[in-house]
Amino acid sequence: MTNLFTTESKTIPITKKMVKEAYRKVNSNKGSAGVDAESLKKFQENLLNNLYKIWNRMSSGSYYPQAVKEVIIPKSDGGQRKLGIPTISDRIAQEVVKTYLEPRMEAIFSKNSYGYRPNKSAHNALEKVRENVRHYSWVVDMDIKAFFDEVNHELLLKAIDKHVSEKWVKMYIVRWLESPVQTQDGTLVYKNEQGTPQGGVISPLLANLFLHYVLDRWLEQTYPNLTFVRYADDVIVHCYSESQSLEVLNAIKTRLEQCKLRLSEQKTKIVHCQAYNRVRQKKYPKKFDFLGFTFKPRTKATKEGRLFLGFDCEISQKSKTRIIQKWIDLKFHKQSNIVIQDIANKLHLQTIGIARYYGYFKVWTLQKLFRNLENRLAKWVRNKFKSMKRSYTKAYRWLREIRTNYPSMFYHWQLFKTI
Repeated sequence: MTNLFTTESKTIPITKKMVKEAYRKVNSNKGSAGVDAESLKKFQENLLNNLYKIWNRMSSGSYYPQAVKEVIIPKSDGGQRKLGIPTISDRIAQEVVKTYLEPRMEAIFSKNSYGYRPNKSAHNALEKVRENVRHYSWVVDMDIKAFFDEVNHELLLKAIDKHVSEKWVKMYIVRWLESPVQTQDGTLVYKNEQGTPQGGVISPLLANLFLHYVLDRWLEQTYPNLTFVRYADDVIVHCYSESQSLEVLNAIKTRLEQCKLRLSEQKTKIVHCQAYNRVRQKKYPKKFDFLGFTFKPRTKATKEGRLFLGFDCEISQKSKTRIIQKWIDLKFHKQSNIVIQDIANKLHLQTIGIARYYGYFKVWTLQKLFRNLENRLAKWVRNKFKSMKRSYTKAYRWLREIRTNYPSMFYHWQLFKTI
């Protein structure tokens, strides 16, 4: 079987090495099965044959993707987000083309674009917004409505033509764009010349290219004295004045309409970044959410200890609610048959992720959030031990003793002196 991967490449310059490397990336990202119900574990049972099949078909131009599996994710505002999950084979094939194209796209992308790009992160985007709000008093907080569902194929392919001359690359991109979506009841829905699956491997790269021409480059040319931060389809535009904000917002609406996109009227707003040195603006909101954080007026301190009103970020209420709901859903406080180390093991990776992401700037802002976790642990103690059934005081005392003896049992115990 190993000899399969000693064969020379075919007419299309896709090598076995490219397919193998693409598989490694897809495997490291994990993910669920597509419409064929083939998991990564199942795919690996016949790995070499499966990879050979992908290479053989892609390198000869005969690779056709399967339908994309639709997965509905409930949103915090009561709405729904539709994800499109390709099969394992399609994810590997998309990764091949994405890796092939990414270097040339990176060469043209804006420095203000941060989402799904090598060596850029959500924290980088947040740091830039923190810096910008110190210099700009106004923000246009934009929400592009149903962006991944409404990307226009004709305009996207026009952008691709600017940077991609290889016919085989464009051929595969068109096939992925035209792949139908299989809904949860098994119905196949064919696209009407728009949309790219939110969940596809190549979709973020195509989305960044589309918005590079629709928004990034246009903003830099039309308003060179302003700046913005974009993370995928989340966009913050920084302005100097109220009148400028209104002008920019109206211009963006027109620009998006010209490119077959639209803003969400409910979620798009102008925000005044209130601080000690700025005149208060009563008719405008004073806060906005971005990447799970809320930017708002906050009391800050100088190096000398003097307090002043600044404008900065901390974990958003939506993020707190979502995290607490996950803790509630675990229902560990009702599991009196387990020991506390079992709970610590179950929560370990999650709490590390929460602390490192939301505590990146100031970890103390998470103290109230983790106090909720302590309350849930105290509930577990009361349900576990009959002697503490009616006493939270005894439950907290028991937890403090455990913490004194085993301070590293829970990750959040290492972050705060007290909870």
